Amino acid sequence: MKKDMRYLCYPYMRESASTVDFEIRTDSMTTRIGQAVSLVKKNANLITVYDHLMELLPMAYHLNGSVRGKLAIEEQDLARLSDIYDLYLEVVHEQITQFLLPQGSDAACALHVCRSEAKKSVRALHKVSLERDVPKILFDYTHLLANVFFVMAVFVNHLEEVQEIPFQSKSYPMRKPKNEEEKK
Repeated sequence: MKKDMRYLCYPYMRESASTVDFEIRTDSMTTRIGQAVSLVKKNANLITVYDHLMELLPMAYHLNGSVRGKLAIEEQDLARLSDIYDLYLEVVHEQITQFLLPQGSDAACALHVCRSEAKKSVRALHKVSLERDVPKILFDYTHLLANVFFVMAVFVNHLEEVQEIPFQSKSYPMRKPKNEEEKK
């Protein structure tokens, strides 16, 4: 009797390996990127963000399959992601010199959720690396992806004229610069 696939949402679900958790985590991140796409699409001023998210959407699934399957993240993908980061950093570099609360417009908040999902993906990838070799490029790409979502969120708030709110931790005091050189 053929197995009825309607009762199976994911074929590897019962595996004990951390690879499954990484794949589920990156699937969640990819879904959140799709959600962010739907929100930035509503604002004509965010066409560049929309285009970048549409570029990153399939890349997140390439990341997803790169542990169990063939490595699908290449050096040129990492370089492209770095270029995207630099583009947004050029605009928001002064705003991100301190810790910011993850808030703002709907689109910025969706990007903050993407950032959080990317960080969870890094952690899941770390767990996989305790069980098997993981190419360094996957760590680099996933860490950078989290940072791209962060600068995108701040960029979106900037364009939508939403003020960033700095966060001052009571748990981890921030070191203040001693002189003008350290402020740079």
